[in-house]
Amino acid sequence: MSGGFRPDPQALRLAAASLRAAAVADPLGDARRLAEHAADDAAWQAALTARAARQPVSQIIGGRDFWKHRFRVTRDTLDPRPETETLVQAALDLPWQTVLDLGTGTGAILISLLAERPDARGLGIDISPAAAAVARENAARIGVEARVIVGDWFAGVAERFDLIVSNPPYIAAGEMAGLAPEVRDWEPAAALTDGGDGLGAYRAIVAGAAAHLTPGGHLAVETGPTQAAAVTAFFGDAGFGALRVIADLDGRDRVVLGRFGG
Repeated sequence: MSGGFRPDPQALRLAAASLRAAAVADPLGDARRLAEHAADDAAWQAALTARAARQPVSQIIGGRDFWKHRFRVTRDTLDPRPETETLVQAALDLPWQTVLDLGTGTGAILISLLAERPDARGLGIDISPAAAAVARENAARIGVEARVIVGDWFAGVAERFDLIVSNPPYIAAGEMAGLAPEVRDWEPAAALTDGGDGLGAYRAIVAGAAAHLTPGGHLAVETGPTQAAAVTAFFGDAGFGALRVIADLDGRDRVVLGRFGG
C-alpha cells in the first residue's frame, strides 16, 4: 500500500474475513483498498462496516477511476463502469466538435470526451439535480469546460450537436431484484431502470435525436448485451444509417452507433 492507514497482517485477515462473511466478492482486495483511503483505524473500521453492508467501494472512498481520470461518485450517481469506456472510444473514433450527453450522471463520458478534444464543446443533461451537481464538480476538478443542466432527455435543449451519446437506464424492471446488492441497494434506481422493459429510454432518445443532430451527425448509446438488436432496429426505423454494433473487451455487444442524414 502506498499511503493511508496500514493495518497489521492479523487485522487485515480479520477484516477480510468479515467482508467474506458478508459475501463481498473480493474481501481482501477491498479491505486493502479501504485502508489505503482511511486516515486511521477508526476510519478504516467505519469503511469496513459500510462495505459489509455492501456499499460500493467507490461510494465509500468517494471516487472511481474511468478512462484517464478519477471521478467523484455519490449515491446520486451511477458508478462509471469499465465497459462504458467502449462508448468513449467509439465516440473518439468519430468526427465531431459538439457533443450532447444524455443522462450524464457523474459526467464521466462527457468529461472524458472533452478532455481528449479541448477545442470541442459539450453539454450534459440529467434529470437529477444532485447528479448534475456532481458532474459540474467533476468537470471543474478535472479542468474541463462542460455545461451541465437539469432536464428530462431533450427537454430545454434547443441546439444541434455533431454527436449525441448516452448510457441510459436499460435494466428491465423484472431484472432489478437479481442485481448485486451494491447496485440494487446503493445506486439510484432511476439511473438503472426505466421501470418497464429496459428499452424505454432508447425509444425516447432515438425519437428526439434527429431534431438535435447536425447533418451527418452521430448517435451512440451503450446497451445491455442482449439489447443491441432491438436498439439497432429503433435506429433503423428512425432513419439512421451506417449502423454498427461494437463489442466491449469481454466480447459482449455494448454500443450501438448510427449516422443521421448527410
